[in-house]
Amino acid sequence: MMMEARLGSRLFEKGKRPLRPTELCLSLAQQGRIISEAAQNAEIAADLYNRGKSGTARLAGTPIFMDGVIASMIASFQTTFPEVAIHQSYGYLADLCEQLNVGNIDVAICPVRRDSVPQGLKFKPILTGRNVIACAPSHPLARKTSLKLTEIANFPWIAPPAESPLYEDLLLALRSIGIKDFKVSFTGGSLASLISILGGSDALTVLPYSVVFMQSHNKALVSLPIKIEHPDRELGLLWRGDRHPRPAVKRFSEYIETEFSELGQNINLRGRDAVWRA
Repeated sequence: MMMEARLGSRLFEKGKRPLRPTELCLSLAQQGRIISEAAQNAEIAADLYNRGKSGTARLAGTPIFMDGVIASMIASFQTTFPEVAIHQSYGYLADLCEQLNVGNIDVAICPVRRDSVPQGLKFKPILTGRNVIACAPSHPLARKTSLKLTEIANFPWIAPPAESPLYEDLLLALRSIGIKDFKVSFTGGSLASLISILGGSDALTVLPYSVVFMQSHNKALVSLPIKIEHPDRELGLLWRGDRHPRPAVKRFSEYIETEFSELGQNINLRGRDAVWRA
């Protein structure tokens, strides 16, 4: 046999019927099985990668949205696609744009005005900007179905960091309901610290309704039935337009879009009657 000539050794014992493999033949067969299995695994790995079911996605976003809304979506995404590694960080618009431009992240999730999308970046809105006045369920105003502005004027406020777009929203919201002088009892902090402080005080704050809505399962936040002016920004996905996204990044982005489409519908149903009615 040509193979035996090439190897210089027999693959089957001479004169045996039926054919009986030699020790070398058995060893080569074992290596063949390993090679075949490796080839199949490589084909599976390539297929998973190309379909966005494995790989990495690097994302960043504004802290309140990331902790209050996106985190649970990441968890459900990885339940479905456990082979995709998510690397998440925080930042506000200017920093996020810089991270996109230098290639440190693949996609940012942040509120942006459509007419202010930085050059070279693409933006896809996923949720209309809607804010509410929020507090803890234990707050004296939380059980009221209607409120007068005079009832909220004397309560202290929690303000987000000055570089956060929510800080501008807080000022806009209070101006829109006629409150010019207000007491700030706490500034900055994460969503977790904000919730803790609200829970232990009578303070109020302004938050995106999506964050309050997503926290309703643990009864950490409630929104007051006061119509305030909404920001002219939309939450959306931001990415470099000249870079083709890896399959895992594309799949994650599509997943987030789908999740926000459903979230937006639920928000409209509940908030239309309970929060921002005229």
